[in-house]
Amino acid sequence: MNDHERPPHLRLVSGNTAPVPREGAEVPFRTSWTADELMAMTFPDTKWAVPGVIAEGLNLLAGPPKVGKSWLSLGTAIAVAAGGKALEAIAVEPGPVLYLALEDTPRRLQSRMRKILGGASAPRDLTLATTCPTLPQGGEEAIARWLERNVGARMVVIDVFAKVRGIAPPGLSAYDADYAAMSRAKRLADAFGVAVVLVHHVRKMASDDFLAEVSGTNGLAGAADATLVLKRARGSADGVLHVTGRDVEEAEYAMAFQPDAGVWHLLDGPPEDHTLSATRAAILRYVRQHPGSPPKVIAEAIGVAYDNVKKTCQRMAADNQLSADVSGRYRLPAAQSPESVPTVPVVPDSTSSSVNATAPQGQPSLWGVPTVPANEETPHP
Repeated sequence: MNDHERPPHLRLVSGNTAPVPREGAEVPFRTSWTADELMAMTFPDTKWAVPGVIAEGLNLLAGPPKVGKSWLSLGTAIAVAAGGKALEAIAVEPGPVLYLALEDTPRRLQSRMRKILGGASAPRDLTLATTCPTLPQGGEEAIARWLERNVGARMVVIDVFAKVRGIAPPGLSAYDADYAAMSRAKRLADAFGVAVVLVHHVRKMASDDFLAEVSGTNGLAGAADATLVLKRARGSADGVLHVTGRDVEEAEYAMAFQPDAGVWHLLDGPPEDHTLSATRAAILRYVRQHPGSPPKVIAEAIGVAYDNVKKTCQRMAADNQLSADVSGRYRLPAAQSPESVPTVPVVPDSTSSSVNATAPQGQPSLWGVPTVPANEETPHP
């Protein structure tokens, strides 16, 4: 069946089509093993779009309106497609990226890209689109076909998820509807071994648990392999990126936005170093490097009056930002010791050691469909 013979909502990008397996179709591979068989298998190493932050699988990137989620996702897409450093700090391996800017016009998208690129050439491995069908109405197949044509793709960004989730089937609870909507995107990520990033919003109501701030039910974060929440922070940091997931270590990273360049970058040290007063931040940095220091030594090292440092250290101890021993020497509380402070993320070491697994072990195979003639007009991705 060629593209003109398809229903209008399935007339997609030209090239080889490859939808994900149909619901109810027979699964052509093993999905169960004995314990010793499973332990004797070797799986491919986890593929990272941004090492330590965005891994293959379904990633949910949430944040309040106008916090800069689109700048963050577009800048990351450009960095991954071109190679270089994401967030101005993390080296990434180049590869094809699909960016669906579903709330942007081509003019706005071009303007943002020009600012981020800063005169550099646009990466040829970055595909951009401003329209896409909802996932249940052809979007899932459209993205699958792009991934089939772009072997080795590293990331798909959907900005925003609400534009493609579609209408929930009748009779589902809110949780089940959210989980089902996420499942289509996760099926793409798992079938192709690629990082799929869904840009989403947070609730208006703040919470001590950043996962609870994701708009919708727990079905969204529950279905995601990783959740990233970008929040505004007080002080000199423009934001804090909270990260947690199945293949990433839970961490918080201080972020700063450069409006002139349109890029986010990681700041050195934990978020509290950038969200406190200058004096408190300087004290924290010094004590982190020199635990057990008295106020006089700290004052001389950071160039602040002794009385000011002494009173500030006392207040910080009362706020649980520092701990003091009986002799009045200060160090970080155990939860803030250098061992617990996240650094620039790196790819975790693989722990697999056996040799008889085959790719894509445990992942769905793609169903073959006729090739769309190359000379036909090509709508969205």
